[in-house]
Amino acid sequence: MTTGRVWFITGASRGLGRAFAEAALGAGDRVVGAARDVDPLADLAEKYPDALVRLPLDVADRAAVREGVDRAAAAFGRLDVVVNNAGGLLLGMVEEATEEQIRAHLDVNLFGAIWVAQAVVPYLRAQGSGHILQVTSMGAGGGFPSVGLYAAGKAALDSVSQALAMEVEPFGVKVTIVQPGGYDTGLFTVGTTTTEARPEYEPLRAKLAEMWGDDAGPDPRTAAPVVMELVDLPDPPLRLIVGGASYDIVQQMDQARTAEYQAWEHLSRKAPG
Repeated sequence: MTTGRVWFITGASRGLGRAFAEAALGAGDRVVGAARDVDPLADLAEKYPDALVRLPLDVADRAAVREGVDRAAAAFGRLDVVVNNAGGLLLGMVEEATEEQIRAHLDVNLFGAIWVAQAVVPYLRAQGSGHILQVTSMGAGGGFPSVGLYAAGKAALDSVSQALAMEVEPFGVKVTIVQPGGYDTGLFTVGTTTTEARPEYEPLRAKLAEMWGDDAGPDPRTAAPVVMELVDLPDPPLRLIVGGASYDIVQQMDQARTAEYQAWEHLSRKAPG
């Protein structure tokens, strides 16, 4: 395993970001952990005083992101692995969401990741190397009731990231779209904004509650070894689903979409183009 890398991780104070920071530090790497509240990283800073820099940062603020990335690059002299992990959940039906909620949500989940990518690429291009991990979701391939806007932000980031990967490949920079399943990250608690529920959707909400149950998902630390193996690959994949159950679900969704296309191929082919 190659050690001594420098990581820049957004949303590093909890969930997957925290798990990736712990794993990187444990492997002998150095980490700049960014979050709006970096106090939860105090124990890691005490354990790794020379290897962890805590960086208060709101990724929705583009100017602050550029300044933060400059500070991150200066902290250890380079950037090797950039993890765009910061995000939240807007939970509710599309009709219920306010303009303010939608814009605030996309400011973090989509635009925040774009601001980080724009800020880090010049550093990675100059050094001729680097690996950007864009944390999206196993649900990035399609919407689902009550999490449609969350999926929309992740799907948009997926498309942007695929383009980014092709743009930076000539400079020796890699991009991987990391698609995790439902880990116990606190996303449905501290990371959630909820719409004002309309009574018309109560039957659907009851079905969703029964479907999802009370299982918060596995510990995010169980995903960290996969990411550590990913960043060691000389030729990493563009997309990686993290989680066996999630892999199966994504395959089922893809197969269902292909089947629907094929079922209506006769209608599609009636139009030229």
